[in-house]
Amino acid sequence: MTIDKSQIRNAATVIVLRDRFDAPRILMGQRGSKAVFMPNKFVFPGGAVDAGDAEVPLASPLPETCAARIAEDAEPGLAHAIAVAAIRELWEETGLILGRPGSWDTPPPPDWESFAATGHVPHAAPLQFTFRALTPPGRPRRFDARFFLVDADDIASDLDDFDAACDELSHLQWVPLSEARSFDMPFITEVVMAEVEARARDRNPPASVPFFKNNDEESLFLRLRGKLPTG
Repeated sequence: MTIDKSQIRNAATVIVLRDRFDAPRILMGQRGSKAVFMPNKFVFPGGAVDAGDAEVPLASPLPETCAARIAEDAEPGLAHAIAVAAIRELWEETGLILGRPGSWDTPPPPDWESFAATGHVPHAAPLQFTFRALTPPGRPRRFDARFFLVDADDIASDLDDFDAACDELSHLQWVPLSEARSFDMPFITEVVMAEVEARARDRNPPASVPFFKNNDEESLFLRLRGKLPTG
């Protein structure tokens, strides 16, 4: 039996790390009690890729290594859309801006009008691809999620101003990394947390990216290294 990919949506999640060299904190929020997927759980901001994300311009692309690793075992051209989705979801769910000052050459899509109105263009260079996980079979929704780590210093807006956020996540807060495991969070978030703890004080890309590939036959733990273009 093979995975019915039509039932699995690509998704992007952003882990914003603040004060990483002193007292590292991460931004988390709580999903609503009526949410179909992971109700009441504390999570990082993120969500599914929209059809229009592939067409949204970026002020800077993903780092080459990250893009190559995202392209591994994935449809061609996904890296751009995933990066755009990560920035969009961060804006929608927290009101934080990962962007560079600038104007759009063409009118932004409806989902991006409020972001564009801040005078910024989405900026993907600070995103560091850190983890990938495929939701196991049997869940009400399945996502092929890519997790990105971003330093809070690269955020262009006030780190404590969540006024522009939608209501999808409540109790948005900067959680000390040392205390995060006491929160009620999904299993995969706990696994990703271990990766964040290991990388909190290291700005360099990891040697490889963990991939929990839960298909219909078995659960695999793989490592994505990516192949950079040669020549």
